[in-house]
Amino acid sequence: MHIYTNVLDLQNALSTVTRAIAPRPAKKVLEGVLIDAADDEITLTCTDGALVIQSTIHATVNEPGRIVLPGKLLSELSRKLPASEVSIRSEVGNSVQIKCLSSNSRLSGFNPMEFPEIADIPYGTQLKIPHYRLLDMINRVVFSTSTDESKIMLTGCLMEIQRSELRIVALDGFRLAMQIDHRDYDIGEDKDMVRIIVPGRVMNELSKIMADEEENCELIFNSTHIKAIFGNSMVACSLINSEYLDYRKILPAAFNTFALVKKNDLSDAIERASLLAREGKTNIVKITLLEDQIDVYSKAEQGDVLEEIPAEINGDPIEIAFNAKYISDVIRNISDDTICLKFISKVSPCVIAQENDENYLYMILPVRVFS
Repeated sequence: MHIYTNVLDLQNALSTVTRAIAPRPAKKVLEGVLIDAADDEITLTCTDGALVIQSTIHATVNEPGRIVLPGKLLSELSRKLPASEVSIRSEVGNSVQIKCLSSNSRLSGFNPMEFPEIADIPYGTQLKIPHYRLLDMINRVVFSTSTDESKIMLTGCLMEIQRSELRIVALDGFRLAMQIDHRDYDIGEDKDMVRIIVPGRVMNELSKIMADEEENCELIFNSTHIKAIFGNSMVACSLINSEYLDYRKILPAAFNTFALVKKNDLSDAIERASLLAREGKTNIVKITLLEDQIDVYSKAEQGDVLEEIPAEINGDPIEIAFNAKYISDVIRNISDDTICLKFISKVSPCVIAQENDENYLYMILPVRVFS
């Protein structure tokens, strides 16, 4: 193999694909990046055995071929090269010579025959959605996935696709986030709804490498795998094979108390109250809704904090407690200046939403505290 390509293109591609390399790979070859050169391009691939990330960049291919090189090392080396054209040429065995202007390096790689074959998805449902919209949907829900591997279905995001909407839902047993997108989706004439569970880690990786732009991302999936194609990259993985919880049964249908509050006011108050709440080892803040204000209170051995925030309250006064982190997480992902809080009672879930957006919902369970 002998190729020439732009250093910056190589840096960007390596930065993307090496995200699939596990911290402690099961096989040595999985530390590597597969470089496949053919025609006028090279395709770089990394995998941990479950997640696959590929990027394709333009190149001058003098000699086509395949080589597997240490992924993280090659990525670090490429970042140190001058902004010019780089030559990568295979030598005896599995080593390569890398030349860029006055820089000349050699790397030993792995046998490309040992690199796992990347299975394609021969059939399945195909959807198209703008990059920016999918990116926004993922960011608004993925933080609510669970890290408890004993409840494997909750470590993923549920994608529910109907002909006129896409829903992405995540919950961890203490909170739930749901984002809805309305547009025409072709799921086939024989189906009313398609449901799949995408691993939360994959959703997180997508959110980090996907650009915030108007171009469409193509999602292709069947009952076992999903592939996302965007720009010059592709991300593929196995789906979680499990039955997701019926989240609709736990969504409140009616509320007794509503509060409208400025997002920044609530965010600042929660952050300050968290300083003491974290010292108390519980990170619990108590929220009291009065006639025209919200009080945020936390207490620890070192002291206490009381924040008074102006708010528009409709309904009965209520006193309720939450894990402060669960509130802070959702506030960061709300774009409106005003947040709507909806309550039933001090022992029932609270719903946090944007004032004029019915397509996003976040639900959080309260914490029982004894005064």
